[in-house]
Amino acid sequence: MTGDSALRPRPGEPLGLWTRPDAPLAHHPEVRVLRFEFSSGGDRVPGRLLLPPGVDVRPPLVLLQHGAGGSKTAPYIEAAGGPWALRGLAVASIDFPLHGERADAKLSRLLAAGGAGDLWTDVHRRAVIDLARALDALARLPEIDATRVAYAGFSLGALLGAAFCAVDPRPCAAAFALGGGGVGPAALDPAGYVARIAPRPVLFVNANGDETIPRSAAEAFHAAAGEPKQLRWFEGTHTALPGAALKAMWEFLGAQLGALASPADGSGGDAVGGG
Repeated sequence: MTGDSALRPRPGEPLGLWTRPDAPLAHHPEVRVLRFEFSSGGDRVPGRLLLPPGVDVRPPLVLLQHGAGGSKTAPYIEAAGGPWALRGLAVASIDFPLHGERADAKLSRLLAAGGAGDLWTDVHRRAVIDLARALDALARLPEIDATRVAYAGFSLGALLGAAFCAVDPRPCAAAFALGGGGVGPAALDPAGYVARIAPRPVLFVNANGDETIPRSAAEAFHAAAGEPKQLRWFEGTHTALPGAALKAMWEFLGAQLGALASPADGSGGDAVGGG
């Protein structure tokens, strides 16, 4: 494992936070949308915050993260985050290094070819730090209740989320979808971190037809976690989780954050994941 000090933000770095209203979601136009941006390790990190429509109280926050090749505006992020915001949660997502607005075609090709182990480790480390900085930045916004925070991630977002939640005590719960142990750089193997999240509860969501994360890796990830924990399997693949999986994540996170509203159908459609 990478030492905790390497996964923590530099003390005293200015956040340089700014926000502005952003375009509404295509399928959930009632949701209020803010774009935000902050500094982290010398980079500018862009993010998007989804807020419940017309609420008089500050909602709790879920930090919801994309998979490899995705971004803060990936369709599956909206498929999950839009309905969650309608049900009373604030949902924030950032672009990981080399993703979304931070993409670099040359470096991304190098990573995809598997020839940049040190670069992958650096990207993972920076991403964990960016998540902590994101919470620092979001805590300054009057629109949310930053004392009630949870984490959710798909695929790469699940792998990085294990390390982030292990070293940052602020998330009260985590939902990891399409993740597995023994995946990614050895120094940031999520199975080496996930036990440290306990006694905060963790939900693991996986697909029976996942062609990227073997069932053995998913089960190893779950087995490494401390209690309390849950493992849920759904019909689907690594690129398509059913709406029922999103509903399970919503019910778990909403209960932990004290924000369970009317469950309605709970899904908003299928989620398309990323590596």
